[in-house]
Amino acid sequence: MADAKGRAKYYTLMEDLKKNILSGVIKPGERIPSENELSANYAVSRHTVRKALSILENEGFVVAEHGRGTFCMGRIKQNTKSNNIAVITTYISDYIFPRLIQGIDSVLTKEGYSIILKNTGNLQKMEAKSLEDILTKNVDGLIIEPSRSEVYCKHYNLYRMLDDLEIPYVFVQGIYPQFMNKPHILMDDVEGGYLLAKHLIELGHKDIIGIFKVDDYQGKARHKGYVKALQEALIPYDPDKVIWFQTEDRENKPLVGMKQIVQSGIKFDSIQCYNDQIAYKLMQYLNKSGIRVPEDVSITGYDNSILAETASVKLTTIAHPKERFGELAAKLLLEKIAGVSEEDSKVERLLKPELIIRDSCMKRES
Repeated sequence: MADAKGRAKYYTLMEDLKKNILSGVIKPGERIPSENELSANYAVSRHTVRKALSILENEGFVVAEHGRGTFCMGRIKQNTKSNNIAVITTYISDYIFPRLIQGIDSVLTKEGYSIILKNTGNLQKMEAKSLEDILTKNVDGLIIEPSRSEVYCKHYNLYRMLDDLEIPYVFVQGIYPQFMNKPHILMDDVEGGYLLAKHLIELGHKDIIGIFKVDDYQGKARHKGYVKALQEALIPYDPDKVIWFQTEDRENKPLVGMKQIVQSGIKFDSIQCYNDQIAYKLMQYLNKSGIRVPEDVSITGYDNSILAETASVKLTTIAHPKERFGELAAKLLLEKIAGVSEEDSKVERLLKPELIIRDSCMKRES
């Protein structure tokens, strides 16, 4: 039999009990409701209940004691090394991921570690599922690129369980606001956004469109840098010249927003984009619209990806040390596994951006 969503009833019961254990609703050592109680509460047979409990017992979440019932095991700290490191990323198909993993692997392989890889599609619910799965496995540590890092993390309890189990973790490329005290490797994206806007201003641009991602750390930081450069140059900040987008509308919103600006007649002489991918697409649109880059409009990207080098007009951008990110994250995690203190850490935590000047920007007459 299946539930309304087509899932087997034993699976639905098992997932619900697991969620309650992981969230702390059912605490270690606490007795699980009896088979009869679960059967009545979930309107399922006792056979279904036994099947769900059997899975939880095999995964180490519960233990059955003859004559007493079934009890929550919680998670028991592993005392032996597994030589497994979990890595959770937001995407596996973008231009940053392969070299990031290459950097992580180059460090961990030398130390005899294997990688358990998961991706979230930049969805926090998928991140929670990945963490739940990792908590059922024996891993020595975790490197994680957080999903929608500017949005409050709703599964704090799962990170707390990692802390309780003394499983170290390192955030990379972003961090949730409530985890700023946790180990992390970040780019100074405020400085990166500032360098791009300052470069455009020094070339004589005064009407700069800014395109930024609202639900991640990088987008908010790059916007801060953009604002800082405008303020230094005494150029008024105009919210009508800023396009914000979220994860789910990243394919359409930047282009739609730019079309609306063009059609409305808002004056602009340059565009500062959240990343190279958006800059690449906007150059195609501007070209089709008869707006030349850089003769009519200058444009910048971010990340120094292959797109920046192969575009019809090579992009001015910010270098993203992808492999370096991975290497530093792995080295920092190994320090945490070895018990190295913050004071004795030798790992660089904040990477300085580098402006890469190419052909997509042109000096304007004053």
